[in-house]
Amino acid sequence: MKIYTKTGDKGQTSLIGGTRVSKADPRLEAYGTVDELNSSIGFLAAGITDEHTRILLLEIQSRLFDLGAELATDRNAVKTESNGTIFGDCIQTIEKEIDNITSTLPSLNHFVLPGGDEIAARCHMCRTIARRAERRMWESNAMYPIADECLVFVNRLSDYFFVLARKFVHDAGKEEIFWESHCRY
Repeated sequence: MKIYTKTGDKGQTSLIGGTRVSKADPRLEAYGTVDELNSSIGFLAAGITDEHTRILLLEIQSRLFDLGAELATDRNAVKTESNGTIFGDCIQTIEKEIDNITSTLPSLNHFVLPGGDEIAARCHMCRTIARRAERRMWESNAMYPIADECLVFVNRLSDYFFVLARKFVHDAGKEEIFWESHCRY
């Protein structure tokens, strides 16, 4: 299989189902940002030695490929039901993991500055890319409906990466860095 096809050289690409669309289509921005998130998770996972976390990150990466395919499918051309329901179990797993991690951390009364250590900083990068992916998906959803489970899944991912960052700072014996406002509100 060739990597390049030359069919996208004029600013068009194909969705699953064969429909040609502009590369400026909001669906491409949505699944492209999901792909960016997946790559960032790979970078995060490369630095993690905890097997439990690595396994969950691999599962999340696999589900993100499913999500990308879901977002890249033209439902008018492909007459199948949305696959959004496949994210239900993963959402529950992520929520359980968020609760488990949160139960081991000190309560939070301040905004946390991203960082603390390298792995935590990678988590924060994943968190912010997940937030952007969610925004892009909502933009696309305005014209091309997306299953609720897909939107919830990405929302939970940003929460997961936030608590995971806190966990890594805590596990490293470091202090979280809290935001101190210099503004009057």
